Amino acid sequence: MPRLDAPTVIRTKRDGGVLSDAAIDWVIDGYTHGRVADEQMSALLMAIFLNGMTVAETTRWTSAMVASGERFDFTDLYRPGSPGRPAALVDKHSTGGVGDKITIPLLPVVMACGASVPQASGRGLGHTGGTLDKLESIAGFTAELSKDRIRQQLSEVGGAIFAAGELAPADRKIYALRDITSTVDSTPLIASSVMSKKLAEGTGALVLDVKVGRGAFLKSDDEARELARIMIDLGNANGVPTRALLTDMNCPLGRTVGNSVEIAESLEVLAGGGPSDVVALTLALAAEMLEAAGIDGADPAETLRDGSAMDCFRALVAAQGGDLTRPLPLGTATETVTAPRGGIMGDLDAMGVALAAWRLGAGRAEPGEPVQLGAGVRIHRKPGEPVAAGEALFTLYTETAERLPGALAELDGAWSVGDSAPAQRPLVIDRIG
Repeated sequence: MPRLDAPTVIRTKRDGGVLSDAAIDWVIDGYTHGRVADEQMSALLMAIFLNGMTVAETTRWTSAMVASGERFDFTDLYRPGSPGRPAALVDKHSTGGVGDKITIPLLPVVMACGASVPQASGRGLGHTGGTLDKLESIAGFTAELSKDRIRQQLSEVGGAIFAAGELAPADRKIYALRDITSTVDSTPLIASSVMSKKLAEGTGALVLDVKVGRGAFLKSDDEARELARIMIDLGNANGVPTRALLTDMNCPLGRTVGNSVEIAESLEVLAGGGPSDVVALTLALAAEMLEAAGIDGADPAETLRDGSAMDCFRALVAAQGGDLTRPLPLGTATETVTAPRGGIMGDLDAMGVALAAWRLGAGRAEPGEPVQLGAGVRIHRKPGEPVAAGEALFTLYTETAERLPGALAELDGAWSVGDSAPAQRPLVIDRIG
């Protein structure tokens, strides 16, 4: 076999060719261990972004990323408080949205119903927020957990939310590179990134929340269904039963977009309140996860009413060093956008709101760049709600006042006030698998 090298691999994909299994294994291993440079992987990612990958290429790319690190196995664990009952291991993953804090209330709801959730989570990517960035706005919270620590938490409290660490380390490097090279919105790259971590983390079943709309990476239902089917096939082929919900992402979820502001809203949901769309999607995904885990008879909604989900969240946060008694950070430089007239709140473009939050410091422009934990946008009026002239529509938060004009410019044109309510799609569009 001819000797492989980065320029040849890049050229093959640049010219619309199909990468061999050997080429994919070589380039993933080479990039993981520093033999392939960032510049070379950036060029290959752009070629993949422009020319796509076949199903076979995507499958091999995913397998190579899983093989770049350790694959956890928690099948010997028992349910917390139930010696002799094997743990019902299940996880959820979202393809990325705006205001998508669903993981934060969802995991404790599912834990309170008897499932065990090992969740490898990520940081912000492109315009979307990251679960770990949000959780790290809780004083003391750490997502850097060893495998032994994850096992202990699954045994004692039934859940852990952790940085991927040595799981699929190739994906960690590629993930950061995609974030700054405009190669995020690629179906094969999204599918392989999601599934490499999920196949390595040790879950027994997986539910996917595939976002579609203006604030998602995928804008059309057909693209979202294609991504869902690829990921379902990848999961099932690797022994992890997988299903998906297609959910709407034209409008932000809930009334906050950012880091600490989304934690505060998640706590409202766990306390039995919160925005109706966040509650509805949390319960829909919880039902899918419990069915996938083989748990019958549990009522996810009851865990919000009786406080058991909040108890599970407090236990999980405490186990990971977090202190919920300390106040969440909030940017001290603020700006309020008010309604120019009375009427009905019109469409609210999720992408415009996301970019405003990013400009405020809630996201990154360079790999490893720290985010502002207190940066974000609070939405006071959602589409279809009545608005009075001069009423507050949005409040922007940042620690850097000079970021406010850029954020306001992103928000300008992302909303309207009219005389009638806009048409809205259902939150859950389809179920696949």
